[in-house]
Amino acid sequence: MSETTILANSHVNGTRVPLAPTIPHKITSDAEALTIAHTLAQAFRKEAAARDSQRRLPWDELERYTASGLGGITIERLYGGAEVSYETLAQVFVILCAADPSLGQIPQNHFALIQNVRDLGTESQKKRWFGDVLQGYRLGNAGPERKAKARVVTDSTARLTRTKDGLRVTGTRFYSTGALYAHWVPFRAVDEDNKPVQVWVKRDASGLEIIDDWSSFGQRTTASGTVILNNVPVEEDNIIHVSRHADVPTLSGPVSQLIQVAIDVGIAEGALHDALAFVRDKTRAWTDSGLSNATDDPYIIQEVGKLQIEVHAAHEVLLATARTIDAIAKHPVSAATSARASVAIAEAKILAVEAALSASEKLLELAGSSATRAAHNLDRHWRNARVHTLHDPVRWKYHLLGNYLLNGVYPKRHQWN
Repeated sequence: MSETTILANSHVNGTRVPLAPTIPHKITSDAEALTIAHTLAQAFRKEAAARDSQRRLPWDELERYTASGLGGITIERLYGGAEVSYETLAQVFVILCAADPSLGQIPQNHFALIQNVRDLGTESQKKRWFGDVLQGYRLGNAGPERKAKARVVTDSTARLTRTKDGLRVTGTRFYSTGALYAHWVPFRAVDEDNKPVQVWVKRDASGLEIIDDWSSFGQRTTASGTVILNNVPVEEDNIIHVSRHADVPTLSGPVSQLIQVAIDVGIAEGALHDALAFVRDKTRAWTDSGLSNATDDPYIIQEVGKLQIEVHAAHEVLLATARTIDAIAKHPVSAATSARASVAIAEAKILAVEAALSASEKLLELAGSSATRAAHNLDRHWRNARVHTLHDPVRWKYHLLGNYLLNGVYPKRHQWN
Protein backbone atom coordinates (compact mmCIF):
# COMPACT_ATOMS: atom_id res chain seq x y z
CA MET A 1 0.00 0.00 0.00
CA SER A 2 1.38 3.40 -0.96
CA GLU A 3 1.94 6.26 1.50
CA THR A 4 -0.81 8.22 -0.29
CA THR A 5 -3.30 5.37 0.21
CA ILE A 6 -2.39 5.11 3.87
CA LEU A 7 -2.90 8.85 4.34
CA ALA A 8 -6.18 8.74 2.42
CA ASN A 9 -7.43 6.13 4.86
CA SER A 10 -6.62 8.30 7.88
CA HIS A 11 -9.37 8.88 10.41
CA VAL A 12 -10.01 11.33 13.23
CA ASN A 13 -12.23 10.00 16.02
CA GLY A 14 -13.38 7.25 13.68
CA THR A 15 -14.29 9.65 10.88
CA ARG A 16 -12.36 9.77 7.64
CA VAL A 17 -10.98 13.25 6.91
CA PRO A 18 -9.37 14.93 3.89
CA LEU A 19 -5.67 14.65 3.27
CA ALA A 20 -3.63 17.70 4.12
CA PRO A 21 -3.57 19.95 1.03
CA THR A 22 -0.73 19.49 -1.45
CA ILE A 23 0.02 21.71 -4.42
CA PRO A 24 -1.95 20.43 -7.42
CA HIS A 25 -1.10 20.54 -11.09
CA LYS A 26 -1.54 24.02 -12.54
CA ILE A 27 -4.00 24.15 -15.43
CA THR A 28 -3.33 27.04 -17.79
CA SER A 29 -6.03 26.86 -20.47
CA ASP A 30 -9.62 25.90 -21.22
CA ALA A 31 -8.47 23.14 -23.55
CA GLU A 32 -6.29 21.59 -20.87
CA ALA A 33 -9.14 21.70 -18.35
CA LEU A 34 -11.42 19.81 -20.73
CA THR A 35 -8.76 17.23 -21.56
CA ILE A 36 -8.14 16.54 -17.87
CA ALA A 37 -11.90 16.31 -17.21
CA HIS A 38 -12.26 13.68 -19.94
CA THR A 39 -9.33 11.69 -18.54
CA LEU A 40 -10.77 11.73 -15.02
CA ALA A 41 -14.26 10.87 -16.27
CA GLN A 42 -12.95 7.79 -18.04
CA ALA A 43 -11.43 6.59 -14.77
CA PHE A 44 -14.35 7.60 -12.55
CA ARG A 45 -16.95 5.83 -14.73
CA LYS A 46 -15.44 2.38 -14.03
CA GLU A 47 -16.49 2.14 -10.38
CA ALA A 48 -19.46 4.54 -10.43
CA ALA A 49 -22.12 1.83 -10.18
CA ALA A 50 -20.29 0.03 -7.37
CA ARG A 51 -19.72 3.24 -5.40
CA ASP A 52 -23.44 3.95 -5.63
CA SER A 53 -24.67 0.47 -4.68
CA GLN A 54 -22.21 0.15 -1.78
CA ARG A 55 -22.38 3.84 -0.86
CA ARG A 56 -18.60 3.90 -1.00
CA LEU A 57 -17.53 7.51 -0.54
CA PRO A 58 -15.12 8.68 -3.27
CA TRP A 59 -12.27 9.89 -1.07
CA ASP A 60 -9.44 8.65 -3.28
CA GLU A 61 -11.17 9.84 -6.44
CA LEU A 62 -11.56 13.33 -4.94
CA GLU A 63 -7.87 13.43 -4.07
CA ARG A 64 -7.10 12.59 -7.70
CA TYR A 65 -9.54 15.27 -8.84
CA THR A 66 -7.91 17.86 -6.58
CA ALA A 67 -4.41 16.88 -7.69
CA SER A 68 -5.47 17.42 -11.32
CA GLY A 69 -5.87 21.16 -10.70
CA LEU A 70 -9.51 21.38 -11.79
CA GLY A 71 -10.47 23.01 -8.48
CA GLY A 72 -8.75 26.28 -9.41
CA ILE A 73 -9.80 26.73 -13.03
CA THR A 74 -12.23 29.62 -12.49
CA ILE A 75 -9.88 31.70 -10.36
CA GLU A 76 -8.83 34.84 -12.20
CA ARG A 77 -5.35 35.01 -13.73
CA LEU A 78 -4.68 38.02 -11.52
CA TYR A 79 -4.64 35.62 -8.56
CA GLY A 80 -2.83 32.76 -10.33
CA GLY A 81 -5.74 30.78 -11.79
CA ALA A 82 -6.56 29.71 -15.33
CA GLU A 83 -9.69 31.94 -15.46
CA VAL A 84 -11.46 29.55 -17.82
CA SER A 85 -14.78 30.52 -19.34
CA TYR A 86 -18.10 29.66 -17.76
CA GLU A 87 -18.74 27.56 -20.86
CA THR A 88 -15.71 25.45 -19.97
CA LEU A 89 -16.84 25.21 -16.34
CA ALA A 90 -20.23 23.91 -17.49
CA GLN A 91 -18.57 21.41 -19.83
CA VAL A 92 -16.33 20.10 -17.04
CA PHE A 93 -19.35 19.38 -14.86
CA VAL A 94 -21.22 17.71 -17.71
CA ILE A 95 -18.24 15.49 -18.50
CA LEU A 96 -17.67 14.40 -14.91
CA CYS A 97 -21.36 13.97 -14.06
CA ALA A 98 -22.00 11.84 -17.13
CA ALA A 99 -19.47 9.44 -15.58
CA ASP A 100 -20.54 9.71 -11.92
CA PRO A 101 -22.99 12.47 -10.96
CA SER A 102 -22.55 12.01 -7.22
CA LEU A 103 -18.81 12.46 -7.46
CA GLY A 104 -19.29 15.19 -10.06
CA GLN A 105 -21.66 17.14 -7.81
CA ILE A 106 -19.33 17.27 -4.81
CA PRO A 107 -17.35 20.32 -6.09
CA GLN A 108 -20.51 22.32 -6.93
CA ASN A 109 -20.29 24.51 -3.83
CA HIS A 110 -16.53 24.81 -4.21
CA PHE A 111 -17.05 26.72 -7.46
CA ALA A 112 -20.13 28.58 -6.23
CA LEU A 113 -18.06 29.83 -3.30
CA ILE A 114 -15.21 30.90 -5.56
CA GLN A 115 -17.73 32.96 -7.53
CA ASN A 116 -19.16 34.35 -4.30
CA VAL A 117 -15.73 35.51 -3.14
CA ARG A 118 -15.08 36.92 -6.60
CA ASP A 119 -18.28 38.97 -6.34
CA LEU A 120 -18.32 39.94 -2.65
CA GLY A 121 -14.98 39.22 -1.03
CA THR A 122 -12.43 41.82 0.03
CA GLU A 123 -9.07 41.96 -1.71
CA SER A 124 -7.37 40.24 1.23
CA GLN A 125 -10.01 37.49 1.25
CA LYS A 126 -9.58 36.91 -2.48
CA LYS A 127 -5.81 36.62 -2.20
CA ARG A 128 -6.00 34.29 0.80
CA TRP A 129 -8.83 31.96 -0.23
CA PHE A 130 -7.93 31.82 -3.91
CA GLY A 131 -4.37 31.16 -2.85
CA ASP A 132 -5.55 28.29 -0.65
CA VAL A 133 -7.54 26.73 -3.50
CA LEU A 134 -4.50 26.88 -5.76
CA GLN A 135 -2.56 25.17 -2.96
CA GLY A 136 -4.99 22.24 -2.99
CA TYR A 137 -7.65 23.28 -0.48
CA ARG A 138 -11.23 22.13 -1.14
CA LEU A 139 -14.26 24.25 -0.23
CA GLY A 140 -17.51 22.67 0.94
CA ASN A 141 -20.62 24.56 1.91
CA ALA A 142 -22.67 23.90 5.03
CA GLY A 143 -26.07 24.30 3.40
CA PRO A 144 -29.57 25.44 4.37
CA GLU A 145 -31.42 23.86 7.26
CA ARG A 146 -34.44 21.58 7.01
CA LYS A 147 -37.99 22.77 7.65
CA ALA A 148 -37.99 21.61 11.26
CA LYS A 149 -35.51 24.39 12.01
CA ALA A 150 -35.99 26.90 9.19
CA ARG A 151 -39.31 28.12 7.78
CA VAL A 152 -37.94 28.81 4.30
CA VAL A 153 -34.73 27.76 2.55
CA THR A 154 -33.11 31.19 2.99
CA ASP A 155 -33.60 31.26 6.77
CA SER A 156 -30.47 30.69 8.82
CA THR A 157 -30.31 28.93 12.17
CA ALA A 158 -26.61 29.62 12.65
CA ARG A 159 -25.87 32.71 14.71
CA LEU A 160 -22.65 34.70 14.97
CA THR A 161 -22.10 36.43 18.30
CA ARG A 162 -19.31 38.43 19.90
CA THR A 163 -18.13 37.03 23.23
CA LYS A 164 -15.37 37.94 25.66
CA ASP A 165 -13.27 35.31 23.89
CA GLY A 166 -13.96 36.70 20.43
CA LEU A 167 -16.45 35.85 17.66
CA ARG A 168 -18.27 32.54 17.97
CA VAL A 169 -20.88 30.81 15.81
CA THR A 170 -23.47 28.23 16.86
CA GLY A 171 -26.13 26.44 14.84
CA THR A 172 -27.01 23.46 12.68
CA ARG A 173 -26.88 23.15 8.90
CA PHE A 174 -27.94 20.45 6.42
CA TYR A 175 -27.71 19.74 2.65
CA SER A 176 -23.98 20.32 3.08
CA THR A 177 -22.63 19.03 -0.21
CA GLY A 178 -18.85 18.91 -0.14
CA ALA A 179 -18.41 19.78 3.54
CA LEU A 180 -17.34 16.30 4.61
CA TYR A 181 -14.54 16.33 2.03
CA ALA A 182 -13.50 19.98 2.45
CA HIS A 183 -10.67 21.91 4.11
CA TRP A 184 -12.72 25.13 4.40
CA VAL A 185 -16.42 24.98 5.38
CA PRO A 186 -18.20 28.29 4.62
CA PHE A 187 -21.87 28.80 5.51
CA ARG A 188 -24.56 31.42 5.94
CA ALA A 189 -25.40 32.78 9.39
CA VAL A 190 -26.90 35.89 10.93
CA ASP A 191 -25.03 38.32 13.13
CA GLU A 192 -26.25 39.97 16.34
CA ASP A 193 -28.24 42.46 14.26
CA ASN A 194 -29.93 39.60 12.37
CA LYS A 195 -28.07 40.57 9.21
CA PRO A 196 -26.83 37.79 6.89
CA VAL A 197 -23.14 36.96 6.85
CA GLN A 198 -21.10 34.27 5.21
CA VAL A 199 -18.72 32.67 7.71
CA TRP A 200 -15.64 30.62 6.79
CA VAL A 201 -14.19 28.09 9.24
CA LYS A 202 -11.52 25.44 8.82
CA ARG A 203 -12.54 21.78 8.67
CA ASP A 204 -10.67 21.08 11.92
CA ALA A 205 -12.05 24.08 13.84
CA SER A 206 -12.94 23.49 17.47
CA GLY A 207 -16.68 22.85 17.85
CA LEU A 208 -17.26 21.94 14.18
CA GLU A 209 -18.79 18.52 13.64
CA ILE A 210 -19.69 17.05 10.23
CA ILE A 211 -22.06 14.08 10.31
CA ASP A 212 -22.43 11.75 7.35
CA ASP A 213 -26.18 11.23 7.74
CA TRP A 214 -27.15 11.75 4.09
CA SER A 215 -29.65 8.94 3.38
CA SER A 216 -31.27 9.98 0.10
CA PHE A 217 -32.00 7.25 -2.46
CA GLY A 218 -30.05 9.22 -5.10
CA GLN A 219 -26.77 11.14 -5.32
CA ARG A 220 -25.84 8.80 -2.49
CA THR A 221 -22.13 9.54 -2.15
CA THR A 222 -22.32 13.34 -2.08
CA ALA A 223 -22.54 12.98 1.73
CA SER A 224 -24.72 16.11 1.82
CA GLY A 225 -25.57 15.74 5.49
CA THR A 226 -25.44 17.68 8.74
CA VAL A 227 -22.94 20.24 10.00
CA ILE A 228 -23.14 21.13 13.69
CA LEU A 229 -21.53 24.35 14.93
CA ASN A 230 -21.01 24.50 18.67
CA ASN A 231 -19.42 27.76 19.75
CA VAL A 232 -16.96 27.62 16.83
CA PRO A 233 -14.32 30.41 16.93
CA VAL A 234 -14.35 32.75 13.91
CA GLU A 235 -11.72 35.24 12.79
CA GLU A 236 -12.85 38.74 11.79
CA ASP A 237 -11.44 38.45 8.27
CA ASN A 238 -13.24 35.14 7.71
CA ILE A 239 -16.61 36.88 7.43
CA ILE A 240 -18.27 38.22 4.29
CA HIS A 241 -20.91 40.75 5.28
CA VAL A 242 -23.57 39.77 2.76
CA SER A 243 -26.00 42.47 3.89
CA ARG A 244 -23.59 45.17 2.74
CA HIS A 245 -23.93 43.87 -0.82
CA ALA A 246 -27.70 43.33 -0.85
CA ASP A 247 -28.26 45.90 -3.60
CA VAL A 248 -25.22 44.90 -5.67
CA PRO A 249 -26.09 42.82 -8.77
CA THR A 250 -23.76 39.85 -9.22
CA LEU A 251 -23.44 36.62 -11.15
CA SER A 252 -23.27 34.42 -8.05
CA GLY A 253 -26.83 33.12 -8.47
CA PRO A 254 -26.63 32.40 -12.23
CA VAL A 255 -23.23 30.70 -11.88
CA SER A 256 -24.49 28.54 -9.03
CA GLN A 257 -27.45 27.54 -11.17
CA LEU A 258 -25.23 26.97 -14.21
CA ILE A 259 -23.43 24.27 -12.25
CA GLN A 260 -26.71 22.68 -11.15
CA VAL A 261 -27.95 22.56 -14.74
CA ALA A 262 -24.66 21.07 -15.93
CA ILE A 263 -25.05 18.27 -13.37
CA ASP A 264 -28.51 17.46 -14.74
CA VAL A 265 -27.24 17.46 -18.32
CA GLY A 266 -24.45 15.12 -17.24
CA ILE A 267 -26.98 12.77 -15.65
CA ALA A 268 -28.99 12.77 -18.89
CA GLU A 269 -25.92 12.04 -21.01
CA GLY A 270 -24.79 9.25 -18.69
CA ALA A 271 -28.22 7.62 -18.81
CA LEU A 272 -28.36 7.83 -22.61
CA HIS A 273 -24.84 6.39 -22.85
CA ASP A 274 -25.80 3.37 -20.73
CA ALA A 275 -29.12 2.92 -22.55
CA LEU A 276 -27.37 2.62 -25.91
CA ALA A 277 -24.77 0.23 -24.52
CA PHE A 278 -27.33 -2.03 -22.86
CA VAL A 279 -29.65 -2.19 -25.88
CA ARG A 280 -26.72 -2.99 -28.19
CA ASP A 281 -25.25 -5.72 -25.96
CA LYS A 282 -28.02 -7.23 -23.86
CA THR A 283 -31.57 -6.35 -24.93
CA ARG A 284 -33.52 -8.98 -26.89
CA ALA A 285 -35.79 -8.12 -29.77
CA TRP A 286 -39.50 -8.39 -28.97
CA THR A 287 -41.13 -11.56 -30.23
CA ASP A 288 -43.72 -9.77 -32.42
CA SER A 289 -41.09 -7.73 -34.23
CA GLY A 290 -39.78 -10.64 -36.25
CA LEU A 291 -36.30 -9.25 -35.75
CA SER A 292 -33.11 -10.84 -34.44
CA ASN A 293 -31.64 -7.73 -32.82
CA ALA A 294 -33.20 -5.10 -30.60
CA THR A 295 -31.09 -2.50 -32.37
CA ASP A 296 -33.22 -3.09 -35.49
CA ASP A 297 -36.53 -2.48 -33.68
CA PRO A 298 -38.06 0.60 -35.36
CA TYR A 299 -39.77 1.70 -32.15
CA ILE A 300 -36.55 1.54 -30.14
CA ILE A 301 -34.74 3.37 -32.93
CA GLN A 302 -37.38 6.12 -32.86
CA GLU A 303 -37.23 6.51 -29.08
CA VAL A 304 -33.44 6.68 -29.13
CA GLY A 305 -33.66 9.43 -31.73
CA LYS A 306 -36.11 11.39 -29.60
CA LEU A 307 -33.93 11.00 -26.52
CA GLN A 308 -30.87 12.19 -28.39
CA ILE A 309 -32.71 15.33 -29.48
CA GLU A 310 -33.84 16.09 -25.91
CA VAL A 311 -30.41 15.53 -24.38
CA HIS A 312 -28.58 17.38 -27.14
CA ALA A 313 -30.99 20.34 -26.93
CA ALA A 314 -30.51 20.60 -23.17
CA HIS A 315 -26.74 20.51 -23.59
CA GLU A 316 -26.70 23.17 -26.31
CA VAL A 317 -28.97 25.54 -24.39
CA LEU A 318 -26.72 25.07 -21.35
CA LEU A 319 -23.67 26.06 -23.40
CA ALA A 320 -25.50 28.99 -24.97
CA THR A 321 -26.43 30.17 -21.48
CA ALA A 322 -22.83 29.82 -20.34
CA ARG A 323 -21.72 31.95 -23.28
CA THR A 324 -24.32 34.55 -22.30
CA ILE A 325 -22.86 34.65 -18.78
CA ASP A 326 -19.35 34.89 -20.25
CA ALA A 327 -20.41 37.92 -22.30
CA ILE A 328 -22.10 39.58 -19.31
CA ALA A 329 -19.05 38.98 -17.11
CA LYS A 330 -16.86 41.08 -19.41
CA HIS A 331 -18.60 44.23 -18.19
CA PRO A 332 -19.76 45.56 -14.81
CA VAL A 333 -22.86 43.56 -13.89
CA SER A 334 -26.08 45.56 -13.71
CA ALA A 335 -29.52 44.67 -12.44
CA ALA A 336 -30.62 44.16 -16.05
CA THR A 337 -27.74 41.89 -17.05
CA SER A 338 -27.93 39.89 -13.82
CA ALA A 339 -31.63 39.34 -14.55
CA ARG A 340 -30.85 38.32 -18.14
CA ALA A 341 -28.39 35.72 -16.86
CA SER A 342 -30.99 34.33 -14.42
CA VAL A 343 -33.63 34.13 -17.15
CA ALA A 344 -31.24 32.36 -19.52
CA ILE A 345 -30.28 29.78 -16.91
CA ALA A 346 -33.97 29.21 -16.06
CA GLU A 347 -34.59 28.11 -19.67
CA ALA A 348 -31.60 25.78 -19.51
CA LYS A 349 -32.78 24.41 -16.16
CA ILE A 350 -36.21 23.51 -17.53
CA LEU A 351 -34.77 21.60 -20.48
CA ALA A 352 -32.10 19.87 -18.40
CA VAL A 353 -34.57 18.62 -15.81
CA GLU A 354 -36.82 17.22 -18.52
CA ALA A 355 -33.90 15.56 -20.30
CA ALA A 356 -32.44 13.99 -17.14
CA LEU A 357 -35.76 12.53 -16.01
CA SER A 358 -36.74 11.39 -19.50
CA ALA A 359 -33.42 9.74 -20.33
CA SER A 360 -33.13 7.94 -16.99
CA GLU A 361 -36.74 6.67 -17.26
CA LYS A 362 -36.54 5.66 -20.93
CA LEU A 363 -33.29 3.83 -20.26
CA LEU A 364 -35.16 1.12 -18.37
CA GLU A 365 -38.07 1.02 -20.80
CA LEU A 366 -35.85 0.57 -23.86
CA ALA A 367 -33.41 -1.82 -22.19
CA GLY A 368 -36.17 -4.12 -20.96
CA SER A 369 -36.86 -6.12 -17.83
CA SER A 370 -33.34 -7.56 -17.59
CA ALA A 371 -32.05 -4.02 -17.07
CA THR A 372 -33.78 -3.91 -13.68
CA ARG A 373 -31.46 -6.50 -12.16
CA ALA A 374 -29.60 -5.16 -9.16
CA ALA A 375 -26.30 -6.31 -10.65
CA HIS A 376 -26.57 -3.63 -13.34
CA ASN A 377 -27.67 -0.87 -10.94
CA LEU A 378 -29.10 1.09 -13.86
CA ASP A 379 -31.84 2.51 -11.67
CA ARG A 380 -29.16 4.79 -10.18
CA HIS A 381 -29.59 7.09 -13.19
CA TRP A 382 -33.26 7.72 -12.41
CA ARG A 383 -32.57 7.95 -8.66
CA ASN A 384 -29.82 10.48 -9.25
CA ALA A 385 -31.93 12.46 -11.72
CA ARG A 386 -34.98 12.53 -9.47
CA VAL A 387 -33.03 13.60 -6.40
CA HIS A 388 -30.83 16.23 -8.01
CA THR A 389 -33.62 17.82 -10.05
CA LEU A 390 -35.39 18.54 -6.75
CA HIS A 391 -32.56 20.91 -5.79
CA ASP A 392 -34.87 23.84 -6.56
CA PRO A 393 -38.38 23.52 -8.03
CA VAL A 394 -38.48 23.77 -11.81
CA ARG A 395 -42.09 24.98 -11.64
CA TRP A 396 -40.74 28.30 -10.35
CA LYS A 397 -38.43 28.55 -13.36
CA TYR A 398 -41.48 28.64 -15.62
CA HIS A 399 -42.90 31.38 -13.40
CA LEU A 400 -39.64 33.32 -13.43
CA LEU A 401 -39.40 33.10 -17.21
CA GLY A 402 -43.02 34.01 -17.89
CA ASN A 403 -43.05 36.89 -15.41
CA TYR A 404 -39.92 38.35 -16.99
CA LEU A 405 -41.19 38.04 -20.56
CA LEU A 406 -44.76 39.16 -19.89
CA ASN A 407 -44.34 41.71 -17.13
CA GLY A 408 -40.67 42.68 -17.23
CA VAL A 409 -40.20 41.51 -13.63
CA TYR A 410 -36.58 40.80 -12.74
CA PRO A 411 -35.94 37.53 -10.86
CA LYS A 412 -35.03 37.79 -7.20
CA ARG A 413 -31.31 37.59 -6.68
CA HIS A 414 -30.18 34.56 -4.69
CA GLN A 415 -28.27 31.34 -5.30
CA TRP A 416 -31.33 29.52 -6.70
CA ASN A 417 -31.79 32.06 -9.52
